[in-house]
Amino acid sequence: MKVRLAMTVGDPRGIGPEVVAKALADSRVGERCDVVVIGPEGAGVEVGESVGHWRPGSDAALAGMLSGLAIERAVEMAQAGTVQGIVTAPIDKAALHAGGYDFPGHTEMLGALTGSSVAMMLASDKLRVVLATTHIPLRSVTENLSAASIVETARITRDGLQTWFGIATPRIALCALNPHAGDGGRFGSEDTKVLEPAARTAGIDGPFPADTVFVRAMRGEFDAVIAPYHDVGMTAIKVASFGSAVNVTLGLPFPRTSPDHGTAMDIAGQDRADPSSMIAATLLCATIVSRAQPYGGRRGSGDRPTDSRSSAHPSRAQ
Repeated sequence: MKVRLAMTVGDPRGIGPEVVAKALADSRVGERCDVVVIGPEGAGVEVGESVGHWRPGSDAALAGMLSGLAIERAVEMAQAGTVQGIVTAPIDKAALHAGGYDFPGHTEMLGALTGSSVAMMLASDKLRVVLATTHIPLRSVTENLSAASIVETARITRDGLQTWFGIATPRIALCALNPHAGDGGRFGSEDTKVLEPAARTAGIDGPFPADTVFVRAMRGEFDAVIAPYHDVGMTAIKVASFGSAVNVTLGLPFPRTSPDHGTAMDIAGQDRADPSSMIAATLLCATIVSRAQPYGGRRGSGDRPTDSRSSAHPSRAQ
């Protein structure tokens, strides 16, 4: 039986419409998935759920607003049970903000819309990386990286590996923050004072130096590595598997996946976009749906999501 998925077009100025169309044309996707495309009319791909109209040459704010509306609609459909999972094409984060959505990216927006505690995973057949902190400046990492956040990320990661990836007893490693895991305090104390106790509490291994832990995982020693900040984790997975890795939002009450690349506006409209990662994201979402019932993320203080748009949100496109 085919699984039913929602697929958002992403920023209509980028390669989202192109990789969506190419993914839908792939026979593997057609055999396994019934896809409802969500996005603006006029974006260059046929949509089943329209969130307005896109006019080529329109400004970033309109593109961001339409991207945000598509995400909201996809979440509504998943929560209502009309689709079993979501696949999202790339968005432009600055445009999303200009369009009235005060989120640094998909992960944070999806968490807020569903009231879930979430974590960002990049996964391929070679490596799985989960981020303990996501889209924040490097200078802010130490103030946002706490024992509690690491323990929570480990919990979400373990649940996701068990329920969505079918790994009964996940082996999870923690990547160190400082060079050589601080080298006994010479290069910083965070690894011994924060990360090491957190790893013990969470029941995971580490912290291990960044220059070896990802290699160890790729050789089969670990099922996933928790990275303390965005670029150390993203660099590892993209060097290992760029073009075939998939972004998975762990902790949601339904599967959500996306490709491992951005909007690539420099090649948009030129029929040059490689759909490999979008196809991989769609097939992985279908596999997760088929493998197990989606697990529920930890809810916040209320079950109803708050309005994700600011008071300055522009009117919906006509």
